[in-house]
Amino acid sequence: MTTPLGKIEKPAAEEFKQSKKLYFVPLIFSSDKAPEDYKKMVVLYWQQVSEQLSKLEGQIGSIKRIYHETIEQSGDDGLKQIEKINAGSYQIVKSKCENDAVLEPFESKELLAETMDWERCIFSGLTSQKVAKQISEFYFEASKKRAELLSGKITETLKDEEVGLLFIQEGHQLQFPDDIEVFSVFPPALDDLHRWFREPQKQDEGAKNS
Repeated sequence: MTTPLGKIEKPAAEEFKQSKKLYFVPLIFSSDKAPEDYKKMVVLYWQQVSEQLSKLEGQIGSIKRIYHETIEQSGDDGLKQIEKINAGSYQIVKSKCENDAVLEPFESKELLAETMDWERCIFSGLTSQKVAKQISEFYFEASKKRAELLSGKITETLKDEEVGLLFIQEGHQLQFPDDIEVFSVFPPALDDLHRWFREPQKQDEGAKNS
């Protein structure tokens, strides 16, 4: 079950006491070459995520376990991985770990690499429909296995009455059992980012600067 954050109004802690809780934060990326207006929106997005997570922790429970897409290591090694790929999520994860949250090893390095390689093949401009179909099948098979693995790791490691924090891109295929209550963190800046990507001129500008 997924509950959008915007619909949470002073929930009683007792209501969620017996279930596992998971705060889902969509991963948003940026780079030094990105357009300035986009970079400003990303900074605002992560500020709003941090604020909304603080509200959730005050209303429902403090974060005990953290799961981050593409990260296969735990502890300081995992933090270093996050720092290299996403400054926004890194600051949040670092802060939560300093307050006794545990960064869990999440990905299978081999399965993640396989999924990413098949995805690169799909976007490489294949000319054979037969080859494209086969590669798409390989990609979806690897993606399904990866989603099952990630869902399973959360199910196995998140204990009763604990709260977890998940950073993963929108459109993920993860499925969770009924005993995990999922709260989606969708701050206002996320809508602004969605609109930015829907504007063709912005996409062209981003492509030129990537």
